[in-house]
Amino acid sequence: MPRTRPPYPPEFRAEAAKLARSSEKPLSETARDLGVSAESLRNRVKQGRTDAGERNGATADEREEPRRLRKENKVLREERGVLRKATACFAGEEKSSRRPR
Repeated sequence: MPRTRPPYPPEFRAEAAKLARSSEKPLSETARDLGVSAESLRNRVKQGRTDAGERNGATADEREEPRRLRKENKVLREERGVLRKATACFAGEEKSSRRPR
């Protein structure tokens, strides 16, 4: 299995994209100098242009929102399940604690 590196911090990625856009060197050379793949740097530059409104497409925030909503939905479903079980448990205790008349 190939080794993977931990993700670069967002600050590094933003600075790398800024450097690639302002540099007169080819993107592949800038990527090699920074020690990142040319494709990942190219994607970061594209996303930066999209976020700045220079390109059409989904911004980083718009791409993150569905992921955040799925996570929130999962948490809410788990909480609902716990509440259903607790309600059933308490309803069962009330029935068994009643005395026949």
